[in-house]
Amino acid sequence: MALTGKQKRFLRGQGHSLQPGVQVGKEGLTDALLDALEQALLDHELVKVRIGQNADLDRKAAALELARRTGSEVAQVLGSTLLLYRAHPDDPVLVLP
Repeated sequence: MALTGKQKRFLRGQGHSLQPGVQVGKEGLTDALLDALEQALLDHELVKVRIGQNADLDRKAAALELARRTGSEVAQVLGSTLLLYRAHPDDPVLVLP
């Protein structure tokens, strides 16, 4: 499911006040990081991810890889912060326009 521009705008507005729920460190995209991101997406649907300064990753490539491996969508890449969205499979809280 690809997000439309209107849906991305809505999600960016919702994610503005969020604190980063997951942080990518110098180890990069580890299994533990993916497990934490999976749980955060299940709990919150919209998760802000911070890429640390020591992480040797391209932010856009990391966003696409995280989205691919978690089945989520990239709502925003701004600086070293990513915003990922995945609707809850049973009871979605966020209703996209």
